[in-house]
Amino acid sequence: MINFEGTEIDQDLLERTNPIFHTAKMTLFQLAQAGHDDAKEITEKLNLTREDTQDSATVKVDDTELFINSIIMAVRYFTNGKLAKESDFTEVDLPCGFTPRALEFAKSGKKYVGMDIPATINEVEPTIMSLLNEEQKKLVNFEGVDATNYQSLKSAFDKIDGKVCITTEGLLMYLTDSEMDVMCDNIKRILAEHGGYWITPDPEISLLYVLIVKAFYGERTREIMNQSKYRVEDKSDVGAINNSVTISVRGDVQENMKNAMNYITSKGLKLERFPYAEHVPEFKSLEKADPKIVAHIKEGFKKVCIWKITVDESDNVDISDVSTESFNADASIDGDSLNLILSGNLDTLSAPKLLANYEKIKEDNNLNSVFIDCSKLEYVSSAGLRVLLIIQNDCEGGVIMKSCNETVIGVLSDTPIKILNTNINHQPT
Repeated sequence: MINFEGTEIDQDLLERTNPIFHTAKMTLFQLAQAGHDDAKEITEKLNLTREDTQDSATVKVDDTELFINSIIMAVRYFTNGKLAKESDFTEVDLPCGFTPRALEFAKSGKKYVGMDIPATINEVEPTIMSLLNEEQKKLVNFEGVDATNYQSLKSAFDKIDGKVCITTEGLLMYLTDSEMDVMCDNIKRILAEHGGYWITPDPEISLLYVLIVKAFYGERTREIMNQSKYRVEDKSDVGAINNSVTISVRGDVQENMKNAMNYITSKGLKLERFPYAEHVPEFKSLEKADPKIVAHIKEGFKKVCIWKITVDESDNVDISDVSTESFNADASIDGDSLNLILSGNLDTLSAPKLLANYEKIKEDNNLNSVFIDCSKLEYVSSAGLRVLLIIQNDCEGGVIMKSCNETVIGVLSDTPIKILNTNINHQPT
């Protein structure tokens, strides 16, 4: 057997495993462009440029698109933050990205916890802490987590006393339905234990986007949206997903809205919708726009909402025995094949470990294929799938997985990875 312990996981490996990390810097730069002073300070501290954060390998952002994206990010960010401040609970940003909210809360004497994937936390924590004084630092904490990994969330939330206000911006549209199911269950358990609520603009963010883009571009709205979508996906190598919670502007929007709201209630959660018009502050960036456009946008704010989600008290949430087997991997070489036995969750936290060890093993062995016993593998997230596809493309014989549960089969169903769903040990020929 090959020992997986002690393998070093560097920043490059973390970013390759989950390149969505790059959109966090994109958002930060857009907030700075919208006139947010703390965002400007963090941007300068990280030496971020327009080319670094906004342009993809094939598409450059133009001035108007950057201006519009800055407005959208500012509306989302400031409104969500205003609702979070009103809670008087410990603010938990999930994911925090490179948000300046930590600076805002600490300077106003409020507690703040930023949670995100390790690739982001490794950069944002030292940057934010360097901009705070010693007293302010005591109010801020950062935790590397995976929102689909309950044990990582519980470990982080166990450090927080009292009720929490969880804010989620720019995450839900990148989750598959299976990831959304797990995340909603996880947040429900956290809220059942701690109390508080979850605030997110993500379900209706596409409606907000269409509202603002249409105000500026009119009939060219779809063209501009497709261009922006392509640029973001090209930058992050991750595509936005139409899932059960994010409301698509294609088809019947009202029906899509109804389905998204029904999904939340089906998860044992209660929902309130708060129109932006009741909470959105005035923005410096809009002062530069045509007054007719501004009036159109403000009228639209009456129809687009941020969601506040709490636990349905009639739903009996059992948090007494929620446990997941820790990720583990046993590996052995058989000729030119690597045999793996995986257990637990293959997610953002464990996928880099698998990739690091695969690349380390390949340095010393001529590998043609990888056989994976999944009889103890409980779950595969998008990051885990990305690593499996990296390995798939790196081996001539590809990846063959056996004894997968239904959840794992669903994640792999549209990929070139071969599934042998049998309990009979498969030996390479």
